[in-house]
Amino acid sequence: MPRMWRARPLAVLGAFAVALTAGCGPRRIAQPTRQPPTLIALLPDPESGTTGRARVSNEFGAVNLSAPRAATSVTADGAPGAITAISEADVARLFGDALAALPPPPRHFTLYFRFESDALTDPSTALVPAILTAVRELAVPEVLVIGHTDTMGDLKANVALGLKRAMSVRGILVDAGLAASTVEVTSHGEADLLIKTSNNTPEPRNRRVEITVR
Repeated sequence: MPRMWRARPLAVLGAFAVALTAGCGPRRIAQPTRQPPTLIALLPDPESGTTGRARVSNEFGAVNLSAPRAATSVTADGAPGAITAISEADVARLFGDALAALPPPPRHFTLYFRFESDALTDPSTALVPAILTAVRELAVPEVLVIGHTDTMGDLKANVALGLKRAMSVRGILVDAGLAASTVEVTSHGEADLLIKTSNNTPEPRNRRVEITVR
């Protein structure tokens, strides 16, 4: 009997040692995948050519981009990198597909009117075919027509005159084959003068309709 009591603790200890050894063996730990840096570049506006500003920041630091094609690289575990300038060729190579997928920039046209009339001047009438061509080049066009006046007359009458002029242009475009649903019309009256004048001042350049095709 005494021998049996001495053997049992040894067996328990041996089993515990085996389990402990198995639990402490080498373990393979998956290493996180390191993401490549992200390139951020500041490109000029395709319509105006103007370059704005951009601030790139994270918890580690920040940089300001303000020059055409200024660029920085950003990682998940560090501050944005030093600012560099990428070339036009790099822009085409790196961002060409994304830029090609953008819609074309809006096109703008200005038509002028005879004094106190909704009749176009002759040069403005000659511009209508170019407007129609610009609209037809777009798969899903939107046309915004805004009527304006000079400061002759009162404010309320000029809003009505600006709307009359815008509706006249809309009629010309629809009669030429544009879908009426694509043309939005509004009037600013004398509230948005192209040439700043005092009240009751005739100014032909303010008697206009501005058209945006996008």
